[in-house]
Amino acid sequence: MTVHQSIRGSELLLDIDRASGTPLHAQLESALRAAMRSGRLATGTRLPATRVLAAELGCSRWVVVEAYLQLSAEGYLRARAGGGTVVAAQLTPVTSAPRSPAARAVPPVVIDFEPGLPDLAAFPRSTWLRALQQTVRGFPSDGLDYGQPAGAASLRQALAGYLARARGVHAAAGDIVVCAGVTHGLTLLCEVLRRHGHRSIAVEDPGWPQLRGAARRAGLDPVSVPVDSEGILVDALRRLPARAVLVTPAHQFPRGVVLSAARRAALLAWARERDAVILEDDYDAEYRYDRRPVGALHGLDPVRVAYLGSVSKTLGPGVRLGWAVPPGPLLAAVLQLRACGDPPPATLDQLTLAQLIDTGSLDRHLRRTRAAYLTRRNALRTALAERLPGSAVEGVDAGLHLLVRLPADANEAALVAAARELGVHVAGLAGYHHDADTDGPGLVIGYGKVREHQIAAGVARLAAAYHATRSAEPGPGRPPG
Repeated sequence: MTVHQSIRGSELLLDIDRASGTPLHAQLESALRAAMRSGRLATGTRLPATRVLAAELGCSRWVVVEAYLQLSAEGYLRARAGGGTVVAAQLTPVTSAPRSPAARAVPPVVIDFEPGLPDLAAFPRSTWLRALQQTVRGFPSDGLDYGQPAGAASLRQALAGYLARARGVHAAAGDIVVCAGVTHGLTLLCEVLRRHGHRSIAVEDPGWPQLRGAARRAGLDPVSVPVDSEGILVDALRRLPARAVLVTPAHQFPRGVVLSAARRAALLAWARERDAVILEDDYDAEYRYDRRPVGALHGLDPVRVAYLGSVSKTLGPGVRLGWAVPPGPLLAAVLQLRACGDPPPATLDQLTLAQLIDTGSLDRHLRRTRAAYLTRRNALRTALAERLPGSAVEGVDAGLHLLVRLPADANEAALVAAARELGVHVAGLAGYHHDADTDGPGLVIGYGKVREHQIAAGVARLAAAYHATRSAEPGPGRPPG
């Protein structure tokens, strides 16, 4: 059904120049014609009455009548009985670029093992709505101003208590800066570091590419440090000139390992010796299934560690809420960036999250989802053992993904592509390496989005893709089988 939208003359942006020698009716015709050809005046839009438009343009009604008649004769306008003058259907269809002969439809994703995302369908809609309603009912009118640079005081207070009991972070409300997620918080911190004379930042390799890109956009050169079964290699870090490092101590992505106690001590010693800053991405630390999560690195040295967290893995990245706890010397500089036009997230969203934390709703949501993810993880491990017996799962029982090491004869790139043809979305390990990939073939399988009943079928399709590609030529950087 076509919706006819009426507009007033004052809502028409028309290029009319009374000083030119061109008659007004011809200028009006040209301006309206250009607006319709460009799509600014859509099909079915009802134009102002001739008297109304003439009054607003300060011209005689004849000028508008003449322009409307000419455009109607050309087919751009049509008169509707009792309905005024409306824009007719576009005369010149927009043609799309010709499709390449080699292009073909990609099969739809039936089973989605995309890593890095929680179960978006599990978002607590009714709980969030109730918290939002309570927030709006008690929301003062002056709460709709620009707000505090660090974020809403009630959310920072709620976060201070939550992070202290759940993650061992020693931070007062005044130490916390609300941001739009970890990537946003990292960008702020990296820009501050650059202004303080830093030129590079060490990052884990393999790791999440978006974080490396955020550091680069903020003006720092990201340099790679390898990761083994105990976490980041501090000895390799010592050989770099960087005085800042980004780490994921609680659960490294994608290797799934936890930074060992010895490495934690060595990393903190490096920071003190180098007068360096450690940026801690507390990635999906809420989801540990075999034991209680280890405390945040920040709790061991708040002076040297900048803490970063968000609700992206608990509620969903679309909520766009996170937090940063910069070391004292960097806090004022981060807030100064806010004054330069980097506002905190929407106040209503911040206060709604504060309600979820204060009422225990976030904790209850975590308990429900933690149980669901553990069930999916167990089902995934069982299916892998049955269907891909030559593979090996690496990392601790935590988070929202598994790293699956494949036999040396596996062609990772071909396997990922073949699985996609079978309707399965899965990521290859090579995509998370920045420097030369010496890890061997592997898959990073997320189980946050996939339904439990789909897991066995998804792994069966992965196994079919593996067997179909096992004899294929090895991909770039892969050893021959």
